[in-house]
Amino acid sequence: MRLVDSHGHLNADRFEDDVAAVLERARQAGVERILVPGWNVASSRRALALVERFDWLDAAVGVHPHDAARVDRAGWREIERWAAGARVRAIGETGLDYDRVFSPVADQHDNLRRNLRLARETAKPAILHVRSKPGRGDAQDALLDELRRAGVGGAGWMDAFGDRPPAVLHSFSGSVEFGRAALDLGLAVSISGLAFRRGEEPTADVVRLVPAARLLVETDSPFLAPPGAPRSRNEPEWVRVTAAWVAERRGVDPNEHGDALVAAYDRLFRS
Repeated sequence: MRLVDSHGHLNADRFEDDVAAVLERARQAGVERILVPGWNVASSRRALALVERFDWLDAAVGVHPHDAARVDRAGWREIERWAAGARVRAIGETGLDYDRVFSPVADQHDNLRRNLRLARETAKPAILHVRSKPGRGDAQDALLDELRRAGVGGAGWMDAFGDRPPAVLHSFSGSVEFGRAALDLGLAVSISGLAFRRGEEPTADVVRLVPAARLLVETDSPFLAPPGAPRSRNEPEWVRVTAAWVAERRGVDPNEHGDALVAAYDRLFRS
């Protein structure tokens, strides 16, 4: 099966010593595309360095909700400058995290808004992280409110993106109703190893709803290892487990599914 990893943090410290070997294992597994997203200034800089070193990788730059209160004005200007570069294919990851709340909620919202503005200005899709505390969906509701307030799905965003998704829900987590609402806004959805965890059962229903042109898979390396992958450090090669699970839930031929994954990735990040 042809594969993509639409979200792999190869710019994390845990890959510093052997990233070339990690990428070779990914290639052997069939991975053709990897998006390397930043989560703050330093990690965005490392993502850019990686895509210069390995030309089949793509970069995203932005600020994660965990770092929302830690990036100053000068740091954000760096993010804006990098976002204009040809090797940067997306903005983020950004979003809202009401689970661990490493940055105050108000700062998270301010940070999300500036990342969304940058996505619209550059016509590069936003990579959206969203987590609520177990059993709740308030962060998902708040994210939808912010997207609607920003005009996502409206004329201004359509002028920038055309029929391309303006954002992708990375490592989907939430209810079927949340998934439907995000799809109504034109978003893409990416499935990670989180789908295998207790409490994430709605994801199996969501994967059946997403149009193939807006469906992706990812590892969120080095996190969220799927069954069979080392829990100490997930790698892009293990996206094959999640991709096979998605194909089975959708009842599609794995080879056709692989072709669709590559096409969806290219439409979202390389158009």
